[in-house]
Amino acid sequence: MNESRQELFDFVVAQADDAMVLGQRLSEWCSNAPYLEEDLALTNVALDYVGRAKMFYEYASKLDGEKSADDIAFMRDGREFRNLLIMELPIGDFAFSMARQFLIDVFNVEYMTQLQKTADPEIAAIAGKAVKECRYHLRRSHEWVVRLGDGTEKSHERAQKGIDELWGYIDELFVNTDSEVALMKESVAVDRTLLRDAWNKQVDTVLEEATLSKPGIDWSVTGGRQGIHTEHFGHMLAEMQFLQRAYPGLEW
Repeated sequence: MNESRQELFDFVVAQADDAMVLGQRLSEWCSNAPYLEEDLALTNVALDYVGRAKMFYEYASKLDGEKSADDIAFMRDGREFRNLLIMELPIGDFAFSMARQFLIDVFNVEYMTQLQKTADPEIAAIAGKAVKECRYHLRRSHEWVVRLGDGTEKSHERAQKGIDELWGYIDELFVNTDSEVALMKESVAVDRTLLRDAWNKQVDTVLEEATLSKPGIDWSVTGGRQGIHTEHFGHMLAEMQFLQRAYPGLEW
């Protein structure tokens, strides 16, 4: 694989890993959500992410020419995954999950809106489908953050705790990898740094509506794009990959 093709492959796999890992985490709410309607809603959001991951993995498989989409998703070790760290954090309580979803949804709407303008037609098609899902996800998570933040004393406390615990993982959303920098020159990748102002503006507006405070936190964690993950990731990956590793080549 030549250098430019490798950069594109790395970029596509990172997009797939983000979606796959968050989809796996959201699926943990299946049968565990606060009530039936939310159980179904969260499961459907998880399926949106897994479907997006599948499309990116299939494109990565084409670029690789040898490995299948399943091979890339289920036969790599933890250090080979390139998802952002915020995606792999445990689901925590419902307020934590909704806070994470909101912060990611605001980013994803901005990001996928720009990514659908990419010069790569396959990526543009995936982003065009994804942006519609992202807007729906954001409507849900926005409503939940406001409902929890401006609800009872306990729900407010939990929502604020979730925002505080997540804030140090936000910076990584706006860091470009070397592959992304190279692909920007070909009008393929999006410059993440340019999305922060719009993200801040929308998040500030919703936090105010929810009577939640923007954290004054001076720490941040990065490393996901380099394969450096949290202590939680290996446990999640073992469960996610079990069937394919136990029965290689398994197909539904």
